[in-house]
Amino acid sequence: MRRKSSRNFALLAALVVGTACLIHGGWIHAKALLAQKLIGAAWQRSQAGEQDVRPWCWADTRPLAKLTFGRGSGELIVLEGSSGRNLAFGPVHDPASVLPGKPGNSVIAGHRDTHFRVLKELKSGDPVHVELPDGTQLSFIVVDLRVADSRQARIVLDAERPRLTLVTCYPFDAMDAHTPLRYVVTAELSSTTVRR
Repeated sequence: MRRKSSRNFALLAALVVGTACLIHGGWIHAKALLAQKLIGAAWQRSQAGEQDVRPWCWADTRPLAKLTFGRGSGELIVLEGSSGRNLAFGPVHDPASVLPGKPGNSVIAGHRDTHFRVLKELKSGDPVHVELPDGTQLSFIVVDLRVADSRQARIVLDAERPRLTLVTCYPFDAMDAHTPLRYVVTAELSSTTVRR
């Protein structure tokens, strides 16, 4: 009787731990999806002319741009400021870099296992589109994809022409979230359409 009771307790404990692991593992994905919905609503309000639109009342960020990859891929709203807290909600713009479309290098970072998992599918020559709140449409073409060691390499912010650099942790399927490797996608501006 005691052996059966111990076995039932061990089974129950394993079930509880397994459920907790699934919830914990799914939480970051659920939070990322919900945040993108709220951020998307803030993006629409900013396109309608509202100033300094925050996705939720306590947010210390605002939508800066809309990013799409290739043809028919989903849209991602890029947030202002590259804090870890903002990075949990979506791709973020590094404020040390220029705004997308300006002469220089605009750097946008995102998590490899949520928003920027799509970078794994990009190839040289693929289009990357950026829309600004004023309706300006920027089209970039991927010109370089590489893995860099963040302990040894730095992203150059100077560029004569507008450049877009997308950065995420690497490898994409790593179990350790603290790898020093980064997957870096560089794209050059190919066209700009300004909304009249």
